[in-house]
Amino acid sequence: MRKTLLALALGLVTTAAFAAGEHESSHAAASDADIDRTIRVEAGDMWFDPEGLEVAPGETIRFEITNIGNIEHEFIIGDAKAQEAHREMMQEMGGSHGDGHEGHGGHDMAEGEHGGEMPAVTIAPGDTAELVWTAPDNVERLEYACNIPGHYESGMSGSIDFQG
Repeated sequence: MRKTLLALALGLVTTAAFAAGEHESSHAAASDADIDRTIRVEAGDMWFDPEGLEVAPGETIRFEITNIGNIEHEFIIGDAKAQEAHREMMQEMGGSHGDGHEGHGGHDMAEGEHGGEMPAVTIAPGDTAELVWTAPDNVERLEYACNIPGHYESGMSGSIDFQG
């Protein structure tokens, strides 16, 4: 099991630069004119508000996530399978984010069944992070979550349901 995880991690490390660039480019490339709407999310200690969202396929959303809690949280968008894989990886790492976690540079993100890295940010207590994301066309439901060990299990997740 450890050899498989190590091989997977090493394979993903080679894509870390691409993934980090993708996160950065989504922040920098989207001008205000490209944003369809802004959604403000609060992350408290073991909850998100709102607990669910409705989005339209192709909609570009600027998430402004404020951590009003006392501990670090992450906000990751992905399908249930990719979220689970990320939670397992976080457990293996002992919850450590590593250096440069703002773009998840300390560890690699799981790939969702619809392809692509999961968009993510980490938010320190009292900070606000921004994440610009375009909803895919080919899904019915995704979720956002904090996969730091114990956080998801305590209720830090929400659903993204697609309209139309």
